[in-house]
Amino acid sequence: MATIYPNLESNQKRWQTIVCLTLGFWLSACIILDGVIMPSMYASGMMNTSDFTAAGSIMFSLFNRVELICASLGLTGLLVLSATPNHLIKNTKTAIIFSIALLAIALIDTYGLTPQMSALGINLNLFESVKEVPVTMNQMHGGYWLLEVIKLVVGGTLLGWCYQQKN
Repeated sequence: MATIYPNLESNQKRWQTIVCLTLGFWLSACIILDGVIMPSMYASGMMNTSDFTAAGSIMFSLFNRVELICASLGLTGLLVLSATPNHLIKNTKTAIIFSIALLAIALIDTYGLTPQMSALGINLNLFESVKEVPVTMNQMHGGYWLLEVIKLVVGGTLLGWCYQQKN
């Protein structure tokens, strides 16, 4: 096979490296955002200010676009690796399903949860302060955290499979 496709093995390793780096970057960025940035904003009292909704909306909108790029690149890499004659990734079909699930989570966050949560957080009456968080906002936060846990577990599994086959 190496004589027919001389660069096949190097292309497989290249795509495998791209998938590993993309998943590693994406998952570590999620952990930093959810485990460091948001708790520090909460502890500093920023969530009680009127500017928090705008800042959160901008931050999450940008991060969600990065997530879409990472999910798309990961799915593309796994599809390329699954199309090669000697599959380097074990459980190729499961890996592709996991990658599609990661893309679906990124799409739900980008076009579902973030715009809705931003809309719920906007105070349209400048003379009245917000007294409590709406119930739907708390439900959406619960959904967001559930998706984050699924994303970290599924993404970590994919990263482990890609990394194990790399050595």
